[in-house]
Amino acid sequence: MNRSAGVLLAVSSLPSRYGIGCFDKSAYDFVDWLAKAGQTYWQILPLGPTSYGKSDDSPYQSFSAFAGNPYFISLDALVEEGVLTREECDSTDFGSSATDVDYEKLHVNRFALLRKAYERSNISHSTAYQQFLHDNSWWLADYALFMAVKNFFGGKEWTEWPEDIRMHWGFALDYYRRTLYYEVEFQYYMQFKFFEQWQALKAYANAKNILIVGDIPIYVSPDSADIWAHPELFQLGEGNVPTAIAGCPPDSFSATGQIWKNPLYRWDYHRATGFEWWVSRMWQSFRLYDVVRIDHFRGFDEYFSIPATAESALSGHWEKGPGIDLFRTIEYRLGRHHIIAEDLGLMTESVRQLVRESGFPNMKVFQFAFDEGDVGAGNDYLPHNYVRNCVVYTGTHDNETAAGWLAGLSKEMRAMVRDYLCDRYTPDEELYRSVIAAAMRSCGETCIVPIQDYLGLDNSCRMNQPSTVGVNWRWRVKAELLIDEVNDEILAVTRRYGRMNWANEELVNAARAKAETEAAEA
Repeated sequence: MNRSAGVLLAVSSLPSRYGIGCFDKSAYDFVDWLAKAGQTYWQILPLGPTSYGKSDDSPYQSFSAFAGNPYFISLDALVEEGVLTREECDSTDFGSSATDVDYEKLHVNRFALLRKAYERSNISHSTAYQQFLHDNSWWLADYALFMAVKNFFGGKEWTEWPEDIRMHWGFALDYYRRTLYYEVEFQYYMQFKFFEQWQALKAYANAKNILIVGDIPIYVSPDSADIWAHPELFQLGEGNVPTAIAGCPPDSFSATGQIWKNPLYRWDYHRATGFEWWVSRMWQSFRLYDVVRIDHFRGFDEYFSIPATAESALSGHWEKGPGIDLFRTIEYRLGRHHIIAEDLGLMTESVRQLVRESGFPNMKVFQFAFDEGDVGAGNDYLPHNYVRNCVVYTGTHDNETAAGWLAGLSKEMRAMVRDYLCDRYTPDEELYRSVIAAAMRSCGETCIVPIQDYLGLDNSCRMNQPSTVGVNWRWRVKAELLIDEVNDEILAVTRRYGRMNWANEELVNAARAKAETEAAEA
């Protein structure tokens, strides 16, 4: 990676008109906005299908490691195709807030519209659709049947299904494929539209010299087609019930650690099969994204194993992961690709060694530099200690916003931050700008800033608060906040610290000249 910059904004947080951000005009407008601001990267969160009511629709708890989220299908595009009407979309209740995703209403009403579109589509006669089914059958058949059966049983987790289909027995698969034929076809249709629209948006972004940074969780959801169809890949016991689950020990987010409930991998089996499932997963990811951020990268060195019946993470222990062998296999099979190692959390020398061996840039988060009040020479998160091969963040989707974080600091800690920034005079409410500047001028080759931080938004606009439920993954940005003045500020700080995407210099200059002309005429 060359010295560059980007913005973090989940697709769900785009200011689309029908309840949640999606692949509609607002996404294309945001790409244009990034290009004018001299950016190189648009970082998003995982795109997999999520479950209302189970985990706040967390993109890190998806029904599939390979499928896409139907919520992101543009209804406007379906209106243009003639399979929905504008009146049908406008009369549907998706919630009243422009800054909040109402997942309950979305779950009920958006799928109802998508089903109407499917029934009117005559999709089976499409050559592109048939080719999609052929090319993706290796994961799509299991996923579509999984979702069809889940809907048939009222949304119950697969562990609560009757034994024959829960255990993935062949005669049961045949029975439900026949019985739920049209429901399976509906799932096929939604996946086709998702990938068709996403590939079009990604192609548009790439043509504007904007690269997509995707994000994949290390683990898969306990309620997923992956575990149901391939139990041999995971640490399961009798009846395919997990024996050990993932999580992390106590950290800055939780004094008792976190239980994520994801079943752990049988790394001995993966190794024996040449890591085939992981190679397939990364191949799919490289198709979807230009850069892949792997969440919880340290779990490949050592992973935290918690007994499945434990009530807290305090009873967990560390086990060895696959290490560098996994990534050497992926590179041998798929070639060298751009990967970001999310190595946050408890760092050990073996984790650092894995990151060094992989050659992947790791993550540096400015907020973490002041977690313990340690601003000494050994603090890896202070900008003066960064190395070039890293990706710098003011914060991530799991952190407070920069403005919210600063507002919550004690007087003494805020003074410590000011002292480090050499900034005694900027008003408290604007100090987030100095944090952004510190991250941008660091030597790290890439700097990615959440859009909330550029906008100076408080913690009411936070995306996720770990170890909480009911309030996460809901925030959306108002379209009126993405204005030229903010774009100018982003461009200025990007240019000032040598992170300009020079491939878009002509576009930037033309946009600025047009704006100046319009202002003069006004």
